[in-house]
Amino acid sequence: MENDLIATVDVFLQGHPTIKYIPRSSPDFATARKVWNCSRLDQPLVIVQPQSAEDVVTLIKFVKSNGIPFSIRSGGHNLEGRALVQDALLIDLRALDSVTVADDLKSATVGGGILQDELINQLWARGVATPTGTIPHVGYFGWASYGGYGPFSSKWGLGVDQITSATVVDPNGNLVKLEGNDPLLKGIRGAGGVFGVIVDLTIKVYPAPTILAGPIVFDSSDITTTFTQVNTAYSNLLDTETLPSQLSLQRISFHSPHGLAFAFLFAWLGIDTEENLGEGQRWSQRIASLGPAKMNMVKPTTIPEWISGAGVHVPKAVYGSASTCSLSHITPEVADAIGSNLVHLPANAGAMLTIHHLRGPSAEPQKPGRDSMFGLRQPHFMLEFLGYSVEPEKQDESESWANKFAADVEKAASSSGSLLPISYISLYPSTRSSSSAEWVKKVYGDSAALLYELKASFDPENLFKHTVPSLE
Repeated sequence: MENDLIATVDVFLQGHPTIKYIPRSSPDFATARKVWNCSRLDQPLVIVQPQSAEDVVTLIKFVKSNGIPFSIRSGGHNLEGRALVQDALLIDLRALDSVTVADDLKSATVGGGILQDELINQLWARGVATPTGTIPHVGYFGWASYGGYGPFSSKWGLGVDQITSATVVDPNGNLVKLEGNDPLLKGIRGAGGVFGVIVDLTIKVYPAPTILAGPIVFDSSDITTTFTQVNTAYSNLLDTETLPSQLSLQRISFHSPHGLAFAFLFAWLGIDTEENLGEGQRWSQRIASLGPAKMNMVKPTTIPEWISGAGVHVPKAVYGSASTCSLSHITPEVADAIGSNLVHLPANAGAMLTIHHLRGPSAEPQKPGRDSMFGLRQPHFMLEFLGYSVEPEKQDESESWANKFAADVEKAASSSGSLLPISYISLYPSTRSSSSAEWVKKVYGDSAALLYELKASFDPENLFKHTVPSLE
């Protein structure tokens, strides 16, 4: 059966020379197959690389008419490696990496396979920017269409809030433009490629600012005490002052070359005057004063330089898994649970804790023109428990640490009333729920029913079943 499918694909592609074809027998197969999470062992039937939206149309018509299972890859950074499906044809969109900035410099149309650093650099060359995450080699579409936490959300909003239109190849192989109040556009803003292949997005862009950015590193010799002290001071700051919209803060703990570290990643967006620069510097000093700071490395920089620098500390390949939870507050009970688990953080580059603080426009109720499926529109903290290892033999250690960490924090947050019912789809493992419906409810909340309704109307045969989320 497998050989018959491969023969069918081979004959088909001989008539479509623009589509690149990488069979398992090719010396390029291992490299083309590689995804960020190396724990995923599934082997695609073959890998095809369309060079245009028209190639994608051709491929979807072909796989549907021949009953060939398939999956879609954009960046390949899904934390569970779910772009790979055993014995399914892999449609790799990486060649669709175009960026076209509008003449008015307020929007850009980007291709479905572009990575974040490619997008950042091309936009910067035109004097504009848009929200991204801090990891250069993440695929932009997966990051943005499922939510998109990052260092610019307090000012510009989440990645999902930047999407103004999309071009999708539907289950019949038609190119469909989604814009305006189309309910399916709302679905893509949060549910990504569950309805079809997204070949391009039009997104908002903004005048490119110089920024103040960098880590503020605290003394971590007693990381439990330091974390709880800093958390108390930060909570008091939030209770007494309104943080400027230009300011973004992300807490992170990891093993640096100098040992266990706890830091704030500081970003001040929108330096255009000497006064604004001074205000950003004052805020960096204010954050450093929350605890025993060892280094304040905040300095003027550019978005491409900063993201590139951050990417140096992120492994290009890992083994393991992640988990997440979202909290309305980090209470003293939760801070104690966090601090006591940080002591046991495995000493490898793949294991870490990060805490995003969502506030500003993305934490407000939905507004006309930017409705989305993103489930948690209120100020909150999203925690990432990253149980990864760069060495396969240490995978179990990292996963066990992250799983215990998540369980301890959820228990403390539940007891203190700060645990929120929605979890972030990009980090919430499919194994955490007993059924697909339970998992979908956990990540979409009240929007789950609409998701199923849109899926039934647009893809009633579930052609795109090997997607995130899986709607079986």
